Amino acid sequence: MRLLAGALALAVTTGFADAQNLCLLGPDLARDCAPIRERPLLDAASAPWRAIGRVNFASTDIRQHCTGVLVADRLVLTAAHCLYNGARKRWIPPSSIRFVAGYQRGEAQAVSQVLDYVTDPAQDVQSRDFTPMTIADWAVLILEDPIGQQLGSLPIADPARAVAALNVAGYSGLRPHVLSRAGPCEPQAPRQLREVAILDCPIMQGDSGAPLLVEGADGPEVVGILSQGRATPDGARGVFLGSQLFQRGLARARDQVP
Repeated sequence: MRLLAGALALAVTTGFADAQNLCLLGPDLARDCAPIRERPLLDAASAPWRAIGRVNFASTDIRQHCTGVLVADRLVLTAAHCLYNGARKRWIPPSSIRFVAGYQRGEAQAVSQVLDYVTDPAQDVQSRDFTPMTIADWAVLILEDPIGQQLGSLPIADPARAVAALNVAGYSGLRPHVLSRAGPCEPQAPRQLREVAILDCPIMQGDSGAPLLVEGADGPEVVGILSQGRATPDGARGVFLGSQLFQRGLARARDQVP
């Protein structure tokens, strides 16, 4: 695990993907997309995986999705760049965003409209700009419906906890209708997850906002989220934000829940 000062954005909104770099690995799609296709599927209809879902946005000129995870009855953690429409240079209004929990091949365990969202203070959602700071690339969605009461939510891991085996669960752009697992994304030795870290993981567009999971006593816990991705000669690398970066944002979001 090592720190990263900057990276390429992993989303349609920020212009990540093009025809020659679809799977973050290189121009040979048959070879380079194989690690994405080989990710094992998770049963999105069952606990605890049904707490993970797609963050969907659609308009007359764009359709896109990212991944998000319920961390409370009405709160979903995702990446901030997922909420920015780069084509139109504006933040997506909450009324145009839906969280589709436990999505699997056209069916969902629950769907809720987004009422509002909380971002890092570095992001001015009233402006037409997105601040491309890795450490500020998180957002907390406030849902209209408390679907976490029905589906459950995943706890946030202690930021000071030493971690070893890590996994990512998301909806990749290559397989957008199924939830799949990337990993294990193991650091070289057990250690605390720092604010920003790079892990070897087969991730791509669509996985943005996906939870980085560590196994706790009662099941998976969220130790971070996927912000960005980068291609290297050795494969895809994921840029992850540790949970300490968005703890205050979660507290602010809880205070704003109606």
